[in-house]
Amino acid sequence: MKIYKFVFSPIDVNTYILADDSGNCAIIDCGCYDKKENEILEKFIKDKNINPVLLLNTHCHLDHVFGNKFILEKYGLRTYSSELDEMNRKSAKQHALLFGLTMDEPPEPAGFISDNQIVTFGSEKLLALLVPGHTSGSLAFYSEKNGCVFTGDALFAGSIGRTDLPGGNYDTLIASITTKLFVLPPATVVYSGHGNETSIDKEMKTNPFFS
Repeated sequence: MKIYKFVFSPIDVNTYILADDSGNCAIIDCGCYDKKENEILEKFIKDKNINPVLLLNTHCHLDHVFGNKFILEKYGLRTYSSELDEMNRKSAKQHALLFGLTMDEPPEPAGFISDNQIVTFGSEKLLALLVPGHTSGSLAFYSEKNGCVFTGDALFAGSIGRTDLPGGNYDTLIASITTKLFVLPPATVVYSGHGNETSIDKEMKTNPFFS
């Protein structure tokens, strides 16, 4: 599986494209904010000759759903996310105003993903892990075959997600990371919603919230 990363929007959110050997791809947290960023992603997909077949959201804070309408209009894909995060999706447009930003109402999702559900695209499969704490419905997507996990805003390199927004809870987040992420193989690469990649082993040993 090939993994590509883009950093989009004034909030610098990581958008990931995961492509299998045939070119079918999943998009995680499409953060394209404006027409220019839409065009960047569209050109990349065209130049790489890859085919978007799945849109996923680790959670539905505004920065992670900015591009959902574009993906629906361009590729006909609605997102899959946790039903527990519907509050955030429905309030994203209003939340954007607090940041001095504007956005369209995020489209209705195609469906909802539950804890430990297998999500597939092309020849690849991802295990969805419910990791609440940053939001009530935060999900991580784990690829055992490729030794990586996409953690959204639950776990970062050297940090954890903020817990002061609606649905956030510090103790819940610490428990989620400890019981759902730190049990993965130590060499697992962590691709977060913001910032650089890290590893489970490194975060267990050096993350100040746990070490």
